[in-house]
Amino acid sequence: MRLIAVVLLGGMLGILNSTMVAVAIDPLSKEFDASITTVGWASTGFLLAVTATIPFTSWAVDRFGSKRMWIIGLSLFLFGSLLSALAWNAESLIGFRVLQGVAAGVLDPLVLVLLARGAGPARAGRVMGLMGVVLSLGPVLGPVAGGAILEGMSWRWMFLLSLPVGLVALVLAVRIVPADPPRGSEESQMRLDVLGLALLGPGFAVLVLALSQSADRGAFTVWQVLLPLIVGVVALIWYAVHALGVRRVPPLIDLRLFKNTSFTASVTVMTLSGLATFASLFALPLYYQQLQGHGTLAAGLLVTPVGLGAALAMPLAGTLSDKIGSRFLAQAGAVVAALGGLFLASVSATANEVWPSLAALVMGLGLGFVGAPTMGSLYRTLPMHLVPQGSSVLYMLNQLGAGIGIALVTVILKTVGDGDVLKGIHGVYWFAIGTLGFLLVATFFLPGRITAPPTAAAPAGEEPQTVPASS
Repeated sequence: MRLIAVVLLGGMLGILNSTMVAVAIDPLSKEFDASITTVGWASTGFLLAVTATIPFTSWAVDRFGSKRMWIIGLSLFLFGSLLSALAWNAESLIGFRVLQGVAAGVLDPLVLVLLARGAGPARAGRVMGLMGVVLSLGPVLGPVAGGAILEGMSWRWMFLLSLPVGLVALVLAVRIVPADPPRGSEESQMRLDVLGLALLGPGFAVLVLALSQSADRGAFTVWQVLLPLIVGVVALIWYAVHALGVRRVPPLIDLRLFKNTSFTASVTVMTLSGLATFASLFALPLYYQQLQGHGTLAAGLLVTPVGLGAALAMPLAGTLSDKIGSRFLAQAGAVVAALGGLFLASVSATANEVWPSLAALVMGLGLGFVGAPTMGSLYRTLPMHLVPQGSSVLYMLNQLGAGIGIALVTVILKTVGDGDVLKGIHGVYWFAIGTLGFLLVATFFLPGRITAPPTAAAPAGEEPQTVPASS
């Protein structure tokens, strides 16, 4: 339990910082006398750095050990936080935020790796449920915390407050996180897939950039979107050809992982869940601000039921999934989340805040019952030596799903709404309901209860032995 607390404390830093700065874009643009577009790169650069670094982490864990990489990630994050607090112009802030993003790209997948290794297959759902609390609350508490800090303190405190928390997390990690020797002794197994690293991380990063640009511009057909989109697709296709070819150096991410039906279903469900979650988190503040006249901080607080619902559901859902399997819980969660979305797809502009808040809570509860069991099933169906690669795939596709969700919201608001904010928000939630429908189909391929844990010697594409869940 001490290990879980220490890992979650460190993991919380990157998750909160990824969203906290979003509410400070306007005051930072005034502070540095820069455009909002320029300062916005403080958030975009962080996100791209996270995405580009994650594939490297999956290799580095095997090469250097998870404890060593965790300590390196925490130290680098603290250094980036200090430099960000001392930034003197927009360009320096962007550069230091990219450094923070590199550190978060080490920490984020390592959270799942350390928890999965510490829990073992039998308790994977329970531990992923606890991790889900942080994942659920981070995106909604980040803007709230940022808004609260900006109400009474300098923007620099958004970064300075990370230092004492990070130092505590670092000291505890040195003492509590168990040391693990690097895996394998063959030189070929330890060599870095340089071409894969140059293609996979940047390929996903420019796809996220394309989605971010489409969100900013409200269109997919401008060159600022199409150019990175084409570059990203070409890079990923090139990586697939490279990874499936015969060579001496093992690929950064072994695509044979996707031969495992349970793994493919798990990452598909989590990608669609990220898409629906971030579409909701992006649209709901607009409803409260533009239709009900609330300020930034109040709108942020009114959005918290989405994250709160998921945080309440995930520990229970994760524990239950260890006993009855993941499939039924994820299916029930998808249905419940869709019911919450149905109310928000027809909410009026003058509705009492209680009702959309309750609907958001229901939607969050449903998504929580999807998330924890699905993450638990992923780690129960992978051999332990493939957990770092599985974590990398999960995080990259979840980031991509979030980016797609945000980008499509802006397009829906512009095309469906056509100036009518309420109509656009209704369109966003109908899109979220449709996404949950596809998610429900994918849950049928999730595994039942596992009778024997996967062994370290299992091939990448081999299915573990399962029996249908008792549900």
